[in-house]
Amino acid sequence: MFKSLKLYKNFGFTLIELMIVIAIIGTLAGLAVPSYINYIERTKMLRVISEIRLIEKELFAYQMEHNTLPDNLDEIGLGNLRDPWNNPYEYLPVAGTPKGKLRKDHFMVPVNTDFDLYSKGQDGKSRSPFTAKASRDDIVRANNGQYVGSVAGYN
Repeated sequence: MFKSLKLYKNFGFTLIELMIVIAIIGTLAGLAVPSYINYIERTKMLRVISEIRLIEKELFAYQMEHNTLPDNLDEIGLGNLRDPWNNPYEYLPVAGTPKGKLRKDHFMVPVNTDFDLYSKGQDGKSRSPFTAKASRDDIVRANNGQYVGSVAGYN
């Protein structure tokens, strides 16, 4: 009888061994979670860039057919389109829009001559100059479509 008790005594983990395993798992999770969150944010940004290109294409198709840009995205059937942060896309045709509302680069020069198209980004806030703190996470179309990406990456 004592022999069988001795046999079971050697099975199982000590408290220190369990704490080491938990520390290892915590360290691995600490490394993996930020990478995963970064991956999700990059994926959202790529989705916005793709959708901005789609909207741009639809705007040009409308312009070819009507010889003018639409006043809003509803006219091309994309007024209800939302970015991954559930914000509507912002569209402003340059013609007829007050100069103070158009997007401006670091030198306070409008970044487009045809239309502004952008997402307000994760914070849902935006200002017309790229230098504004609220604009740093915006994803914009600039240089008449030659650049689509984050304001922070725009030169």
